[in-house]
Amino acid sequence: MPEIQQNAVKADYIGVMAEHDSESHLQRILNQLAQGEAALLRGRLLAEPPAISVGPAGGDYDLNPEMRRDGTRKLAPAAVLVPIIARPKPTVLFTRRTPHLSRHAGQVSFPGGRLHADDPSLVRTALRETEEETGIAPELVEIAGFLECYETGTGFAILPVVGLLRTNFVLAPDANEVEEAFEAPLAFLLDPANRERRSMEWRGRQRQFYAFTYGTHYIWGATAGILVNFADRLLGA
Repeated sequence: MPEIQQNAVKADYIGVMAEHDSESHLQRILNQLAQGEAALLRGRLLAEPPAISVGPAGGDYDLNPEMRRDGTRKLAPAAVLVPIIARPKPTVLFTRRTPHLSRHAGQVSFPGGRLHADDPSLVRTALRETEEETGIAPELVEIAGFLECYETGTGFAILPVVGLLRTNFVLAPDANEVEEAFEAPLAFLLDPANRERRSMEWRGRQRQFYAFTYGTHYIWGATAGILVNFADRLLGA
């Protein structure tokens, strides 16, 4: 076999093995989460929250670099909880916002919101907002780690806080903010085959974004972008 062909075959083999190793590691993470443990997950996450002052590492402009404004703009700090439920097949908890809200009405999101003046940290912001929106108390959430901050086109720097949620929680959604709460399988959300790239007109220009369709639920925008970042970190992309 010619050397060039041998090298190509070798490269293909290495690629397949790397993909297999990534999938095997992901399955070990899922198996451990199903048992209520998060050691392997922690190994893939940031142990400390990144400083927002440094600037988000990713965000809505990843797919739309031409839409980024010149210069540095001041971003409003915010945080969301990425709640992983330790079921036999782990799931992620989402909320769908009520249709009358002034921001992101009817959209699927993680529980969370902007930093309040009396919040000692963005972790507290994520836990406070989660309790206000869903009724889940902070002591039921085990913090596993953090993702890079995510910049939104609307001017927020969002810290995603990844937490492990035991199955003994009871939902009590705030009817003013939350239309419904639902779960989606973590394995489905981490599979790159299930992420979509779509586009829409925003402020007179075409904007690209990630999306997931799970049953009747359409997850898009910053929430989908954070999920893609989460998957890429776990899969080592």
